[in-house]
Amino acid sequence: MTLKIAVCVKYVPDATGDRGFADDLTVDRDEVDGLLSELDEYAVEQALRISEESDDAEVTVVTVGPDDAKDALRKALSMGADKAVHVNDEDIHGSDVFGTSAILAKALEKTGFDLVVCGMASTDGSMGVLPALLAERLGLPQVTLLSELSVEDGLVKGRRDGDAATELLEAPLPAVVSVTDQSGEARYPSFKGIMAAKKKPVEELDLDDLDIDADEVGHAGAWTLVDSVAARPARTQGTIVTDEGDGGKQLAAFLATQKFI
Repeated sequence: MTLKIAVCVKYVPDATGDRGFADDLTVDRDEVDGLLSELDEYAVEQALRISEESDDAEVTVVTVGPDDAKDALRKALSMGADKAVHVNDEDIHGSDVFGTSAILAKALEKTGFDLVVCGMASTDGSMGVLPALLAERLGLPQVTLLSELSVEDGLVKGRRDGDAATELLEAPLPAVVSVTDQSGEARYPSFKGIMAAKKKPVEELDLDDLDIDADEVGHAGAWTLVDSVAARPARTQGTIVTDEGDGGKQLAAFLATQKFI
């Protein structure tokens, strides 16, 4: 029986770009290049490793986003995923993590899965609660923030490393998991993989396909909204110590004044 692995990924603004807000105070995604969230690459990698160790497995990447979000799906497909699902609808614009989790849950139910793998957080919102919300909506166990992941005999197993202890966790399938950036370096797509990705199927879904009303998501259904934004103040010049033989004393005096020592 085929092990169906679904990976939730996100198309995010490039963190190295000049990110800002649009007139409606949502993230302006038109003025900066986008890409597959780096933290989601670890989730794709772990799904592919499980697939490679299985006799019969299939990896599907799922995203919610605008037209350009296909670029994130193609990156995951070029890494080795088998197919993709893209939920795209104008009424999704402005959705917060609660609306996004509702959409993803419906898409996953429609697609079918045994295991859902997520990154530890997105690199734009950085909330890190999507896996837990998905598990709640799907009525499934969650095993989150794993630095090691495997599937054996109908169980998902993993290791969670904390500041004071390491936990060994397991849950029966189906389940939702998330992995950290310590789970294993994500592979680079090969030229063969990039060419193959162009022929892999990408299923398009909208809110009607998922039986979701427009007022349940987007701005209308958001539980959180941005009220105002302001540019970060420009950095001011710090104190410059000119060393004329007493630089150490000047530095010590400065640190003492600032109560660092």
